[in-house]
Amino acid sequence: MKISLNWLKQYIDLPESPEEIEKLLTRSGLEVEHIDEIQPIPGGLRGFVVGEVLTCERFEVKDKKLSLTTVDIGTDTPSTIVCGAANVDAGQKVIVATIGTTLYDKEGKPVFTIDKRKVYGQPSEGMICAEDEIGIGTSHDGILVLQTDLPNGTPAAKYFNIEPDYVFEIGLTPNRADAASHIGVARDLKALLDRDLTMPEVSGFADVKDTTLVEVVVENKEACPRFCGVSIEGVKIGPSPDWLRKRIEAIGLNPINNVVDVTNFICHELGQPMHAYDAEALAGNKIIVKTLPEGTPFTTLDKVERKLSATDLIICDAEKPVGIAGIMGGLDSGIKDTTTNIFLEVAYFSADWIRKTGQRHGLKTDASFRFERGTDPNLKLYTLQRAALLILEVAGGKIASSVTDFYPEPIGNFEFAVRYKNINRLIGKELGNAYIRKTLESLDIQILDENEEGFRVSVPPYRVDVQREADIVEEILRIYGIDNIELSDNLNTDFLAQFPEPDPNTLQAKITSLLASKGFHEILTNSLTKPSYVQQFPAIANGENVEILNYLSEDLMVMRQSLLFSGLEVLAYNINRRQKDLKTFEFGKIYYKKDDKYIEKKRLSVFITGDQHTESWISKSQPVAFHDLAAVVLQLLHRMQVKNIDSAETENAIYSYGLSYQVNKREIVSLGLLKPGVTKAADIKVPVFYADIDWEYLLKQYNPKVVFAEIPKFPEVRRDLSLVIDKSLSFKEIKALAERTEKKLLKAVNVFDIYEGQNLGEGKKSYSVSFTLQDESQTLTDTVIEKTMQKLIQLYEKELGAEIRGK
Repeated sequence: MKISLNWLKQYIDLPESPEEIEKLLTRSGLEVEHIDEIQPIPGGLRGFVVGEVLTCERFEVKDKKLSLTTVDIGTDTPSTIVCGAANVDAGQKVIVATIGTTLYDKEGKPVFTIDKRKVYGQPSEGMICAEDEIGIGTSHDGILVLQTDLPNGTPAAKYFNIEPDYVFEIGLTPNRADAASHIGVARDLKALLDRDLTMPEVSGFADVKDTTLVEVVVENKEACPRFCGVSIEGVKIGPSPDWLRKRIEAIGLNPINNVVDVTNFICHELGQPMHAYDAEALAGNKIIVKTLPEGTPFTTLDKVERKLSATDLIICDAEKPVGIAGIMGGLDSGIKDTTTNIFLEVAYFSADWIRKTGQRHGLKTDASFRFERGTDPNLKLYTLQRAALLILEVAGGKIASSVTDFYPEPIGNFEFAVRYKNINRLIGKELGNAYIRKTLESLDIQILDENEEGFRVSVPPYRVDVQREADIVEEILRIYGIDNIELSDNLNTDFLAQFPEPDPNTLQAKITSLLASKGFHEILTNSLTKPSYVQQFPAIANGENVEILNYLSEDLMVMRQSLLFSGLEVLAYNINRRQKDLKTFEFGKIYYKKDDKYIEKKRLSVFITGDQHTESWISKSQPVAFHDLAAVVLQLLHRMQVKNIDSAETENAIYSYGLSYQVNKREIVSLGLLKPGVTKAADIKVPVFYADIDWEYLLKQYNPKVVFAEIPKFPEVRRDLSLVIDKSLSFKEIKALAERTEKKLLKAVNVFDIYEGQNLGEGKKSYSVSFTLQDESQTLTDTVIEKTMQKLIQLYEKELGAEIRGK
């Protein structure tokens, strides 16, 4: 949406620069995407000044009669200028193009730039200009001689009263239909700057009482709650005056004729689309607002024939359609060069009806843009009077009828309660009751029934987006300025709705996506299995088998109590077909009976076997290892935002070795290398790593809330220690002791090397451990770092019996 600054100044005093106004509008929610400068004369007469010819000496070169002049252009030293015009003389006031000034042709293209040079051996420091060289006329008979008392050096733009315009391109959001016009933007500036808004005067409008030349019938009152019209006779169609052409050209519209240009002007001035009909083309002197049968053909102003829908609102005369309501008029009823009598209409159409019709026919116009968002139903009569007076001004004629105003059910204001405590709570700052009242009144929002707790508001219907308490808070905040709300040290906000409960299916899809991104394939296996698996490996049993009464085979006699063997069977099937590098996972249920109760639970199984990746010339492949699976499981737990995870060596008999991850002392995952006897039961002879995850318990640990922290401003420091400890001790104990000892500065503990050898002594091993230290409030000093590390060393020596190497 384009808004002209000079146009805005008709309604409100705006001495501010375009850049200052841009900031105000953007702050208030009318985001200015860019500003275009429009000069009425190419170049805006930059570099042209008023000068006075002090001396003039004639000379002739090669039959050319020239003049060597000195001209006062308001500088300390007069300029010497060679001039070829015959009418130049001493004592004249003239227009001078100073050095560095660019001259333009009639199309606005630069021709050349004035520089200091010699003309036939004489120095010349500018140019005394004719009309066409300035761009204000076409005459080149001689220089332009001025009659003025303006001081020498005065910019020529001031003499000619040339004022540039600035056009704001506003990215209007759908909720701000009220601002889709110059008056709408001026209303916001009125509130932002606390200034008066001057509406155009319509007191001179006088219709002809009890005279109807065009009868108006509204059949569809739902789609057209209001329709206003008036007849004007004796107009003369022709070009618009300069002021009107400049206004609509500034916002990118092409002038058509004086009557149509007025309707376009009103659309962008008041945000009220309207239409002028050639009254002689209206059959039966009648306007009917209704729908037509499905498939009715109609040719619009763009000369395209369209098939109307039975739900399109159409403006008709007594015989035929003449316009698609709120979108585009018909080809035959528009204003022609021969038109003398017009019927001028402005209406309020339902936004829903106009939006659906526009989408159906693929039509987007300035009118539909506004009707789809909602126009002001109570400004229609004023709009009609304003437009009629302008038409009389630019096209002549007279008002020939009384005003038709169909408005059976007037649309009232929105009324609702607002509480001061909610305004202060949502804004985060107390602005004071007096400021709140003043701001709302400046936005034409009336305050009713005020008391200590709050008040009721009456919001005009043109503010279609202000119908709730939160909307009132937004209005106050956008005028006060969100940038003026001070930020506290601890940022927080309120919300109007609770966070939804986590959806298990969404979380399952989230984990599926994670595993798939790591190269895992999802499998789905049969819930029926062999009873021998539980008999052979009781470690997988949770209770008694659930037996099938009418089983089809001995291999499908019971419901599975674990996803282990159904997953191994899939691996075996693929390995037997030379697919040896496998990564699979399965979400599935297990079933068992306990204390005569049937129980089913959902689990997640993960398998890896073979090599890490296919061998290539870049790198040789290596067999998968325990940590390949453990890394994926830990990433899965972190994705589910599980906190306070403990780990211990697993005691599950199906693993040769492995870990058990626990939350609140309950196992959530067991993982490790399956024993050869387990894999052999499924006819697999290669190592297989397996993780069994309690999916239902994992879902309960999911935490949807995210806590954000500021990125530390101060650097981290790393220190390394080599600890020789008893072989029975693990890195977990090293890390736990460090975290208990230094809770403020210690950010991470990591082991980067493990060594075992005869030179360490029997039953000993060495851990190379890194410690990351950081103070979030200041840079760490060497003294603090050394003190912290010494404290850790002493504890390791005392509690773990560690020997510290490389101290």
